[in-house]
Amino acid sequence: MTIRRPLILFRTGFFGRSPLELVPAQIVDHFTTDPARIGEADAVVFHIPDWRRSLPEDTPKFPGQKWVAWSMESRVNYLQLAEPRFLRHFELRMTYEQEADIWTPYLPSTERWQAARTARLPVHDEAAPVVMLLSARNDKSGRNAFAAELMRHIAVDSFGRLLNNRQLSVPDRGPETKLETIRGYHFCLGLENSIAPDYVTEKLFEPLLAGTVPVYRGAPNAREFVPEHSYVDAEAHGGPAGLAAYLQRLLADPEQYAAYLAWRQKPLPAWLEAKLARTQADPFVRLLERLAAEPAASIGTTAGWPFGRYRVLRTRVRRAIRRMRGAIRDS
Repeated sequence: MTIRRPLILFRTGFFGRSPLELVPAQIVDHFTTDPARIGEADAVVFHIPDWRRSLPEDTPKFPGQKWVAWSMESRVNYLQLAEPRFLRHFELRMTYEQEADIWTPYLPSTERWQAARTARLPVHDEAAPVVMLLSARNDKSGRNAFAAELMRHIAVDSFGRLLNNRQLSVPDRGPETKLETIRGYHFCLGLENSIAPDYVTEKLFEPLLAGTVPVYRGAPNAREFVPEHSYVDAEAHGGPAGLAAYLQRLLADPEQYAAYLAWRQKPLPAWLEAKLARTQADPFVRLLERLAAEPAASIGTTAGWPFGRYRVLRTRVRRAIRRMRGAIRDS
């Protein structure tokens, strides 16, 4: 096996940003966004949520190259992630799904879990028992209607743009302020924008780290990502009214409520430790290591068009139209 220094090309942006901003500094020299270097790239990474915006279907593929489908967004919101005809063009998947080649979950690091376990529990002194921070309008799970109905049955302080009924009393410093806000409540409502296996985001993890009890509605296998009995399954009580009644019972029984926080006093389960070990290294480090461990491949000089020449022509026409419209707007 030949030791080599793989080159990885980002073919799309990342939600309007350069993906290079996400790559650890110690390996960034292995990555490029320069499309002129595609002929020497060992791998080409496409951020699937930026597919339509970037129009990359006219990208040539060289023999020996590996294409990487990259996304931490739900396959419900980006249907290409569930289309075999689309995915056949990619040798590697870099997603939140556990069977991905480069698994990229939302799991907090081992250090953050340990810090949460050793931290003193906060005082839940807010008048309302439940807090919610919901701002994005993207909703393929019915979460907005679920939240609105729940608010009819139990007091919820909603700080987000949607269903807002309370404002921050301190300057918003981002994630730090969010965690500080959550700490004051008995429960934090975490509603995913779509329901898909393995799609477990910060909406479950942040309340755990803050020291409150998540009320979670999302991935059907969410229990595979957190300690046992550490969150309330919002779907297990017959709807918002039944959920509200259950939360009220927990508030009336401190012992039952405390049972949801007892995970902090125990070692993390071995199966969760194994997941954390699997994802301890940065995903781009793991991608680079995977490519470096494979036998050196000589990138060919004759490229093909995986999506067909018609798509190449259509993509270039659409891109030209976009540029023309942009020039007209700017004139």
